[in-house]
Amino acid sequence: MAVAMQLAQEAADAGEIPVGAVVVSNRRIIGKGSNQTERLKDVTAHAEILALTAATQHLGSKFLRDCTLYVTLEPCVMCAGALYWAQLGRLVYGAADEKRGYSKAGSLLHPKTRVTSGILREETEAQLVEFFRKLRQF
Repeated sequence: MAVAMQLAQEAADAGEIPVGAVVVSNRRIIGKGSNQTERLKDVTAHAEILALTAATQHLGSKFLRDCTLYVTLEPCVMCAGALYWAQLGRLVYGAADEKRGYSKAGSLLHPKTRVTSGILREETEAQLVEFFRKLRQF
């Protein structure tokens, strides 16, 4: 999660919403991503999507059954759909997304995906709060 938080900070420094994600397989990072929706002018360029793409390229497979995704913010519905199709083995996230998180829409993840939430919750929430506080000052 520390690497995901570092990626989130890099996103914030670039003017992106601070979300970072890493995919781990066999205790090694095989995919990383940070939000790049502004930079790429692409609404689908979420940290999770970019990390999933990197991981599937690394493995040469569209499935991530034996992988864990660590992400600083609860995935949105779009990202949860991608996680479903990738058959992600485990999802670990920090802050809950009370407005746009996938859990508000019911069960969207693959039935075999294990979920752990609230990891470094206070730190990941603080990162988001600080970003939006600075954004509102301008």
